[in-house]
Amino acid sequence: MPEPTPFTNRFTSRRGMLFGAAAVSAGTLLVGCTSNDSKDEEPAANDQPAADDKPGKQVTIGFAGPQADHGWLNAINDNAESRAKKYSDVTLEITEGSNDTAQQIGQIETLINKKVDVLVVLPADGKALTQVGLKAMRAGIPVVNLDRIFNTPQAYRCWVGGDNYGMGLNAGHYIGEKLKGKADARVIELAGLDNLELTKQRTQGFDDALKNYPNIKKVARQAAEFTVESGQAKMAQLLQAQSKFDALWNHDDDQGVGALRAIEQAGRDDFLMVGGAGALAAFQAIKQDSGVLKATVLYPPTMAASAIDLARALGQGKGVGGLAEYEIPASITLYSAVVDKTNVDQYMSTGFK
Repeated sequence: MPEPTPFTNRFTSRRGMLFGAAAVSAGTLLVGCTSNDSKDEEPAANDQPAADDKPGKQVTIGFAGPQADHGWLNAINDNAESRAKKYSDVTLEITEGSNDTAQQIGQIETLINKKVDVLVVLPADGKALTQVGLKAMRAGIPVVNLDRIFNTPQAYRCWVGGDNYGMGLNAGHYIGEKLKGKADARVIELAGLDNLELTKQRTQGFDDALKNYPNIKKVARQAAEFTVESGQAKMAQLLQAQSKFDALWNHDDDQGVGALRAIEQAGRDDFLMVGGAGALAAFQAIKQDSGVLKATVLYPPTMAASAIDLARALGQGKGVGGLAEYEIPASITLYSAVVDKTNVDQYMSTGFK
């Protein structure tokens, strides 16, 4: 893993992203390159067929995702649909989301049979859907694998997703810097579902970051279920068990709504809280700055908009503007920026409900 940039930059910068998926609302992801007018000169290294906003070859994109039973997943669908509408040369064939792997496989097979030009798939279960990804690729339909990754790179042409380890890492560094001058600081963690690899990655990143701060000790961890109800119940248990601590890292802003309810009911305001994902309600609370929630670490659902951009470029046989390669990358990991009161206005438009 590359060396992290200085912590002060990691908290507020988008530069860690290969191309700013968190900034898609501000401008187009894929920009065009100018051509060389002189026939006598060597072509510039960055003169390449790059996707831009100008209408080009018509592309039909099939989109299949899980059931939108969570604010972030609903935002994934919204970002994909709104991004596709931006392009007059894109037709989006979107399936009804499902958490049933057999049903989602059937939906993807229907898209394959329709001979869509490109597939964008956020699998309910990456391992279980690997075979249908392979089937699409063997049928000559390139696949953009969104977030939950298939078991083999042979099942997709490009993977784009978030950085779960980076979420925990940046949350840990943010808390560490806030508590750096405090002796015997204590932190607790409200995790997500422990049977998910992403939860383990977020915890590992958090633990690794805290190793840089010998004055800080993690004294408790409780796993919730990414729901408001579970967040409230598990946070109530943590508050009852821990009469004094200095900071809380909560993996998910949806369950954070419940956690904040439990905190308010307990009358506690003696610590700072860092959330995760980038919900609009979290941004609004951070901006208001009247409670314990001081920051949230992004896991941007705008990655779905980026996936549409990549699929369009694939369908048109183009690359990514600003890169020297003629093809789009094989793998793109988004940056988990920390949003606090210093930069919340910059990200407000990307918040999901």
